[in-house]
Amino acid sequence: MRSADLCYKQREGKKMALTGCPRLKALSSVVFFLLFLATGVHGDSMTVLQAPEFVSFQKGEWPVSGEKIPDLVALTMGFSVQEELSWPGLQAGPLFQRPRANVLVVVRGADKLNFPQSVASYPLENPVPFTMDSVAETVHSLFAEDTPVVLQLAPSEERLYMLGKANAVFEDLPVTLQQIRGRLSQEGSVLASLPLSSLSRNAEADLLFLSEIQVLHDITALLQRHKHLAKDHSPDLYSLELSGLEELSRAYGQDSPQYRDAIAILASVLQKFGEDVYGLYGNSAVVEVVTVKNFEAPLTRKSRSILESKQISNPGSPYNLAYKYNFHYAVVFNIVLWLMIALALAVIAVGYNLWNMDPGYDSIIYRMTNQKIRMD
Repeated sequence: MRSADLCYKQREGKKMALTGCPRLKALSSVVFFLLFLATGVHGDSMTVLQAPEFVSFQKGEWPVSGEKIPDLVALTMGFSVQEELSWPGLQAGPLFQRPRANVLVVVRGADKLNFPQSVASYPLENPVPFTMDSVAETVHSLFAEDTPVVLQLAPSEERLYMLGKANAVFEDLPVTLQQIRGRLSQEGSVLASLPLSSLSRNAEADLLFLSEIQVLHDITALLQRHKHLAKDHSPDLYSLELSGLEELSRAYGQDSPQYRDAIAILASVLQKFGEDVYGLYGNSAVVEVVTVKNFEAPLTRKSRSILESKQISNPGSPYNLAYKYNFHYAVVFNIVLWLMIALALAVIAVGYNLWNMDPGYDSIIYRMTNQKIRMD
């Protein structure tokens, strides 16, 4: 009997067993595969490499949205956010104990990196481009008189944004690809210590990847020479974007030995980078790594000078613009308002009691005076 006839008879008898029906088995396999692709996660992730004990990251498979990562970074640093973040992966910590720094590294071109040690890892959904501008402005506005390090770096697009008084320390950091390639040829570059294996020193994509490794090394070297930046009371923010793996993937493919060697090198370098930064800040720093295969939309930003300091307000503008609104305004306004009301009520109560006071009975001074007069 043919398989088609067997399938027809099983349907007539209302038996849906697939053991004797190859066509239905093949069809069900295709449907299952399509459903898996439709419901599966892309594989992008956010890994917390280092975190102090008072910043409690819970282990679990709770997905975090890409657009909420700036709010998550702000909460770890002890800042308030405009919208409540209902995510169980981060629990509230002590109010007066916050980390000294937060380091966020975005790796493009890889959905996952195998780190030897990590605090927690979470799947990333909705991988849209995001920036740390809101967190950087909060740090700059609250600690403008101190020396906070606010560094946002993307070597692949030759971008370097810095705020605050710590610019002089990082102004010599190579920014453009030409500067970084020149740094690779100098003494003390990472080329002497990295196992290049299949990577080449002459290929364009390979040099981009190695230059990003060099930038990570130079950042920790600068912090080693200027340890006072990690010991002050102002929190620091680092936002680094690496796209060397993405260029290697385009040039050689994801199955190439260059791409596999680069992934192994980057995982080892980021692990050491996180440990070094964590130690420099006295075990009081949060280091996160976000791996994204590709963003769903392009990220475009305006370039600006390395030493430019963003204005919080705009007085004297030719357009007569108002001051920039600060979301702490409502909190400060309520504190001042209710404090003034309480003081006014206290003055009224004291004045009322003084007005209705009987000097002969309510005051010990007049009471002693009256008794002395009567005795005389």
